[in-house]
Amino acid sequence: MVEEKIVVGAGTKYPLNGMLSIPEERNGTIPAVILVHGSGPSNMDGKVGNNFIFKEFAEGLSERGIAVIRYDKRTFVYGKEMRNDTGMSVKEETIEDAILAADLLRNEPRIDQNKIFIIGHSMGGMLAPRIDAEGGNFAGIIIMAGSPRKLEEIMMTQNDLALKSLNRVIRFIAKKQVAALSSKLNNIYNLTDEEAKSTPVLGKHVKAYYLKEMGEHPAIHYLKDLDKPVLIMQGEKDVQSTVEDDFEAYKKQLDQKPNVTFKLYPNLNHLFMPAIYGNILKVQKEYKVAQKVESQVFKDIADWIHSV
Repeated sequence: MVEEKIVVGAGTKYPLNGMLSIPEERNGTIPAVILVHGSGPSNMDGKVGNNFIFKEFAEGLSERGIAVIRYDKRTFVYGKEMRNDTGMSVKEETIEDAILAADLLRNEPRIDQNKIFIIGHSMGGMLAPRIDAEGGNFAGIIIMAGSPRKLEEIMMTQNDLALKSLNRVIRFIAKKQVAALSSKLNNIYNLTDEEAKSTPVLGKHVKAYYLKEMGEHPAIHYLKDLDKPVLIMQGEKDVQSTVEDDFEAYKKQLDQKPNVTFKLYPNLNHLFMPAIYGNILKVQKEYKVAQKVESQVFKDIADWIHSV
């Protein structure tokens, strides 16, 4: 694998350092993927605890004949500058940069222009169909540990799971906090955009508009109308997006579409690594353990891309 430094969004307000990984051996032009982060600030290597999933993806897919672009997430580099932008949405946080990365690949002569794909992990997977529709124009979409639900629904499910794991006294206190948050979230679609931009929902900086704008563009609407190939992947022991609430929900709504392929991996967590605790309250502890992405995941992605 050869790694070349790139800049996504060069000449824009928010240039981002990145890396293009190219297989050392290639015959003619080759397929390529863009990696899109999940929620929260993250560097180009996809660092989660002591794990580096995007760096592993670059290595694992390059070994199998596929070029990979990864880059620092905009909020990782410019979080302080963006924090006071009340109108910030996933468009500014994620979508624009993924489209710029796709444009960069389209100007790369070593890449097969008909085989540029997107891999979205977690919230990146939720956004991948929208990124495709808004200018990504990919040959196919890979959704890893994503969800067809709205972000606030996932947050409330995770809160409910966490509540069940607490002792009685702490649960009583936490229940009140969760109820207050639930009340805020239930009201976001009743707000105008301007009201939503001035209504905090999580701390001071996350405004209702962020959730409202994303919720008004649900992934499933794009997927239902899509004819291009889609691969949906899920770890069986994932406690952040789950088989029951997310993977099965995708299947229920898309199972009849011949362009959609589903892959479920026994005993893998949200990072597609072996699960240790299988407990929502212990995910940070789990991610402190340095592990490797299951190699079968890379094989399945590469086989799928080469077959498209």
